[in-house]
Amino acid sequence: MVAINMNLVGLLFAFLVFFQVASSEDLAFWKEKAARDIRRAQRLKIKNKVAKKVVLFLGDGNSISTITATRIYKGQLQQGASGEEYELFYERFPNVGLAKTYCADRQVPDSAASGTAYLCGVKTNYNTIGMDDRVEFGNCTQDNPNEYAVDSILKIAQDAGKATGIVTTTRITHATPACTYAHAASRYWEGDDNMPKEERDKGCKDIAWQLVNELPGRNMRVILGGGRQEFLPNFTSDPEDKGKFGQRLDGVNLAETWLASKPDNSKSFFVWNETSFDDVNPESADYLLGLFERSHMNYEANRPNDTAGEPSLADMTEKAIRMLKKYNKGYFLLVEGGRMDHSHHEGIGYHALVDGVAFEEAIKRASDITNDDDTLTIVTADHSFAFDILGYASRGNPILGVNDIDVDQNGQTFTTLHYPDGPGSHYTLEAINHTGLRPIITNPQSRDYLQQALVPNKWASHDGEDVMIYAKGPMAHLFHSTHEQTYIMHAMQYAACIGDDNTNQCKSKNEPMTCGSMNIMTNYGTMMFIVFGLLMQS
Repeated sequence: MVAINMNLVGLLFAFLVFFQVASSEDLAFWKEKAARDIRRAQRLKIKNKVAKKVVLFLGDGNSISTITATRIYKGQLQQGASGEEYELFYERFPNVGLAKTYCADRQVPDSAASGTAYLCGVKTNYNTIGMDDRVEFGNCTQDNPNEYAVDSILKIAQDAGKATGIVTTTRITHATPACTYAHAASRYWEGDDNMPKEERDKGCKDIAWQLVNELPGRNMRVILGGGRQEFLPNFTSDPEDKGKFGQRLDGVNLAETWLASKPDNSKSFFVWNETSFDDVNPESADYLLGLFERSHMNYEANRPNDTAGEPSLADMTEKAIRMLKKYNKGYFLLVEGGRMDHSHHEGIGYHALVDGVAFEEAIKRASDITNDDDTLTIVTADHSFAFDILGYASRGNPILGVNDIDVDQNGQTFTTLHYPDGPGSHYTLEAINHTGLRPIITNPQSRDYLQQALVPNKWASHDGEDVMIYAKGPMAHLFHSTHEQTYIMHAMQYAACIGDDNTNQCKSKNEPMTCGSMNIMTNYGTMMFIVFGLLMQS
């Protein structure tokens, strides 16, 4: 009886939303909405200036379908909204493009290959980090591995004198952040315990070691995320998770090594809980390393229950920007909302959407404390995800709920959100009952509900479709069509006038952009226009 009443409540809600929509969204409504968008477009101006500061927001697995579902979910959190009409903050950015995400040897990439593309500007092989496609996965015996290493946009920014940092909700040694500072034939070599002994014996260094001991990692001003286990020896107790230890085999405490490497007169901080994080004054701090979990940080919905407390992605982003903005030459900051991808892999839609909302909040928070006149802000994803919005449910029907109109050919209901593969498949022997029908759907909006899936698989898979690029600020118009994913790095470099290709072509960080042939062609076009005008007058 309770289930029936809940269904009636859902139907009543859908009816009220439909009635409200139908009674107000007539032709005049849509005409005015279009007129507002046209007026907004008419006000757009190209900011043809050097981007002194660059903030790259990366939503791991934030596919187009995930953005759509997050938009509806966030809209449905607002009182009286059906959800579909809502706009996420970054969807209002004036410049939009697409990125093709295939990697050198696969149609569908992982986060290491795609991270190397948009951070280092080169397509590489599946599961490899910061190397070109001559490096084979798991093989550190190449004749000259340094020859195959490629610099990231973060390294190029540092070389130009900019302050740099990374913020993530994953381990800071995970694929995406690692591509800013590491070179590895395997993304899984996050610590020395993850490397085969024969590879360690050949001199290859793990990703955490590279972060602390090599450039550009050791010169980063702010590093915030999870992953303490890769920095503490296997005999050192974790400060939060009692009874658990670090995982390093070399006996080195990399957190202490990191602190010891900083100048004696600097204000440097290593923190692992929210209280210590909050105590750090970004206006005076010079270096900040925050490792808030042994492994990945919590999903946003679980974060308030963390034992030691974790800062939100928005809080970490704000503190990072306030630290970096002190430096006169500007900065580069990577911010990753990394756990949307993990929720998708687990076949759970709930956390992907809640973390998607937290990702949006971080972008909005950053926009509140930066200036579009000197800061290029980019929002994109490393890869898409096989995640579907299925069926013809009523407008306003809960996005995490059951389709309120359609049933399948057996008369069974199904949820709006699905995965083509994953642990939620009803074709597994454990899930099928003696009738051959799918299990009855119970509590689909819970935080651990497994979305229905077609192909049985331990993990749901990435998708090969293009991903969105949103941009605002100086040179944001560079993102304008369907691009190779490698283009993102080169466009950021061009916009900031850094790197070998650009530094000699910029007059000043405060004057209009004069990089490359763009200025030549503009001057040539202007000259021809003047000549044409004089000829017409004569």
